[in-house]
Amino acid sequence: MPQKAIEVILTRQLASYLAMPIFIVDPGGTLVFFNEPAERILGKRFEETGEMPAEEWSTVFAPTDDQGSPLAPHTIPLMVTLTKHRPAHGVLWIKGLDGVRRRIETMAIPLLGSAGRDLGALAILWESRPR
Repeated sequence: MPQKAIEVILTRQLASYLAMPIFIVDPGGTLVFFNEPAERILGKRFEETGEMPAEEWSTVFAPTDDQGSPLAPHTIPLMVTLTKHRPAHGVLWIKGLDGVRRRIETMAIPLLGSAGRDLGALAILWESRPR
């Protein structure tokens, strides 16, 4: 496994100390970490899932809109951030790896290193109630 950029290592360290659910991906979209608060939403510990390619995580959680229609992977906020290199926000339903469906809001931001190096993206998740 290739060595991660120091900024990604430090972002992962910071996320492990925060109480808000955080999901981190590399520039190729591979899931590199999610913290303990995110485990409660995603339904499994990171140690049980490990790193996961974008093709897998963008579909394994079965994302849908409020009407239950499946979302295309390219419309998920974190994927928008990865492809367009800009922040994105959205509300969607996911099926956690524990089988529980949850409505979440997510805000994704690009991770940029020194000299504008693309390091991937970070998403902050939180459960929300239907309106």
